[in-house]
Amino acid sequence: MKYAIFMFALAAALFSGGCRREDIREMTVSMPSLKETDKQTVYKVLSRYQGVLKDSFVWDLQAKTLTLSYDSMKVAQANIRYAIDEAGIKVSFPVKTTDRAGY
Repeated sequence: MKYAIFMFALAAALFSGGCRREDIREMTVSMPSLKETDKQTVYKVLSRYQGVLKDSFVWDLQAKTLTLSYDSMKVAQANIRYAIDEAGIKVSFPVKTTDRAGY
């Protein structure tokens, strides 16, 4: 009986701490045709995604980029890029994607 209780306690301890609940990452999206008027469109489109941290948006209109943070356990980089692209704002996708997670 003591052995069964010990094994149950050990299993509970091992499985309770190993689950990641969030994985916050940062990404930069390059949009060659980005204009000031596109910012609101992008914000509105990305607001639909639960994993996008909307207060993390950093716009660089000269470089035509948006840097943002997101939870990779809820949304992938590819989803973010495709959402912007489907909203009519051209996005530069990475050229080599076979060895990079999230693209």
